[in-house]
Amino acid sequence: MSEAAAKKVSPKPAWLKVRAPTGDNYARIKDLLGELKLATVCQEAKCPNIGECWSGGTATFMLMGEVCTRGCRFCNIKTGNPKGVIDPFEPEKIAYSISQMDLEYVVITSVDRDDLEDQGSNHFARTVATIKKLAPKLIVEILTPDFKGDFDCVRIVTESKPDVFAHNIETVERLTPSVRDPRAKYRQSLRVLEMVKEVDPSRYTKSSIMLGLGETDDEILQTLKDLRAVGCDVVTFGQYLQPTPRHLKVVEFITPEKFAEWQKTAEDMGFLYVASGPLVRSSYRAGEFFMKSIIARERAAEKNQQPEHGEREQNGI
Repeated sequence: MSEAAAKKVSPKPAWLKVRAPTGDNYARIKDLLGELKLATVCQEAKCPNIGECWSGGTATFMLMGEVCTRGCRFCNIKTGNPKGVIDPFEPEKIAYSISQMDLEYVVITSVDRDDLEDQGSNHFARTVATIKKLAPKLIVEILTPDFKGDFDCVRIVTESKPDVFAHNIETVERLTPSVRDPRAKYRQSLRVLEMVKEVDPSRYTKSSIMLGLGETDDEILQTLKDLRAVGCDVVTFGQYLQPTPRHLKVVEFITPEKFAEWQKTAEDMGFLYVASGPLVRSSYRAGEFFMKSIIARERAAEKNQQPEHGEREQNGI
């Protein structure tokens, strides 16, 4: 789409409208978060799926403060220099709070912390390990920064054994320099996902692609090929929405039919699960139905001392 056409993008179409969140479980989690004085990405990012996710027993928490050392042009999180400040007790606080919330699936993410020597990897690992200790039945997905592509940082977090290790590619390679912070490189993000598999091939990896930034079909297809080449298991597609006037403009609103086409394409390429739709976000709970069932099955296999990979072959995975 041309620059002139981009300026004439119509208002949000009907398929981007959502109902106000409701439900007993949603209300319970909201009240408990207030009591515990915890903030979630669901609330901070005003996620359109908050009611659906919380009603289904899922929430996303952010570690290491509200100030990010990066300045991606699509993201509304504050940018600055936290100067090494970090709450050393945060892993225990988060883990204890989550253990009291009767959740089934939790996503732990964070801001980028380039100001820390280990980019916050040990903090991430401690949080995952503590959650698993206090709530062993909870399925834990992490959504991490790129840790500057440092193998030791990725290893530290992977060895804490999150059930799902997610890192978002965000957009196609051509658009990466204009969409993401200059330190966030396309090939570096692919390498992070690849390193997870090198450390522990049994960890599930996941990534997410925003559509509507001016990417072409060929570029999206190449991104999917690149993700499969590094062993990425799960991919999600969602519509980019401009958070404020100072952020990147939406070039195009992608139709639900087109999202369905990308879902079929990605499934045919061998991704274990694909969530694709205008309102889908990287932590959207549609994928959790799949992840919960497959992880629960593997946990049962481990309990019965059955080989994990043998079970995957038996089930055609």
